[in-house]
Amino acid sequence: MSFLSALSKPIASFTAGALRHQSMNAVALQEKIFRKLIRKARRTIFGKDHWFGEIKTYDDFTSRVPVRDYEAMKPYIDRMLKGESNILWPGKPLYVSKTSGTTSGIKYIPITKDSISNHINSTRNAMLAYIAETGKADFLNGKLIFISGSPALENKNGLKVGRLSGIVNHHVPQYLRRNQLPSWDTNCIEDFEEKIDSIVQETMSQNMTMISGIPPWVQMYFDKLVSNTGKQIKDIFPDFSLFIYGGVNYEPYRKKFEQTIGKKIDSIELYPASEGFIAFQDSQKKNDLFLNINSGIFFEFIAASEFFKENPKRISLRDVNPGVNYAIILSNNAGLWGYSLGDTIKFTSVNPFRIVVTGRIKHQITAFGEHVIAEEVENALMESCAKHHAHVAEFTLAPQVNPEAGEKPYHEWFIEFDRLPDDIYKFSRTLDESLARQNIYYKDLISGNILQPLKVRMMKKDSFIDYMRSQGKLGGQNKMPRLSNDRAIADELKKYIQ
Repeated sequence: MSFLSALSKPIASFTAGALRHQSMNAVALQEKIFRKLIRKARRTIFGKDHWFGEIKTYDDFTSRVPVRDYEAMKPYIDRMLKGESNILWPGKPLYVSKTSGTTSGIKYIPITKDSISNHINSTRNAMLAYIAETGKADFLNGKLIFISGSPALENKNGLKVGRLSGIVNHHVPQYLRRNQLPSWDTNCIEDFEEKIDSIVQETMSQNMTMISGIPPWVQMYFDKLVSNTGKQIKDIFPDFSLFIYGGVNYEPYRKKFEQTIGKKIDSIELYPASEGFIAFQDSQKKNDLFLNINSGIFFEFIAASEFFKENPKRISLRDVNPGVNYAIILSNNAGLWGYSLGDTIKFTSVNPFRIVVTGRIKHQITAFGEHVIAEEVENALMESCAKHHAHVAEFTLAPQVNPEAGEKPYHEWFIEFDRLPDDIYKFSRTLDESLARQNIYYKDLISGNILQPLKVRMMKKDSFIDYMRSQGKLGGQNKMPRLSNDRAIADELKKYIQ
């Protein structure tokens, strides 16, 4: 056992205890954060515009600060980008995270001296919670890799601008940096395919023990390693024992991952965003996530069923209920206020507060009033794959509102299989039946003959990689949307149908 892995165990035990204490005092901690945020920002331009000096209660806050998405926050962010001080938070941001927003194009999100610890310490806490529970720390002895965006930063009116994963790369602790791969030069390569090729060359002779990244891009890295060596990942990296991921649900990819690796390995799910690190997996015995209740973020929630109403009800952590699909609203020490993150979650527990991610508030199929969400389609797909012995590389779906003459509308699924189901027609039927069990509105539309059962389009190998490449979104933090309410993506994908 190395000094680093030995030292990590008492630190891990202390951190796990601190997390347990936080979970037992979550509401009080959130109220403390709320008061601290309002007090510190009262003299900013935003604070003066919204009378922060007179805010004493949560009701005062909701009456003065409306829910805003990025576009509504943009006038303040534009002033910040021009180099003005004290706009959303005292002073100027330490960094600005540039992200390709799913609904707003390019977004520029402030990261301040106060908020940077939220992004750095949350990943650390997830790893320490894992060590505390399992006793496994040997992964710290080998090489660690995070397949991420470039750490190169640009200067914009005196502000350091870059991708979130690249910004975080500047804050990797010194005790881990000596084991970190890839090299700086490789990490700065902008072309993702060229970057992956370089990472393969740098790592395939190394003792990789922990690998982190968004699942489809890590799978691309694995495929290149296998192609270059003719070996499974377990034979290339015998000590590889921990996969850390975020951005998308790992479960639809898990079987292909384990097949490529050649063994099962532990995994830790993270829920980071440029706007704030929301939650992380703190136990291998649970699939839900620990909500980051003491990290500079004040959380609010709106029931997804009410979100698009004129005056939806906003609630704080105190009033949430398990099993309800909520849109996340946050205010934080980066200077976001009543900010609609765009994501939806459900609480699996409220004592302690634990969540699962269910999708995006604008990424659901509601073309016929069915309100199908990502959680439902992912569950249906996993059930169908398990029953029909299939492995999925990638997928998405969209409604077909105007089918050929004489046909009823339907949901159209575009699936790239790594292993085909034993019977594609039975697979499609299982998929349809599973979705109907989970979503009563969809079931009623099918049984009422308003919709016909879904249709599966089998896609060519690497079709989603080719599509993402054609959109300039290959690699980095880019993700394939699971579902869309329009045909923009679906119509582009038609050319890749097998």
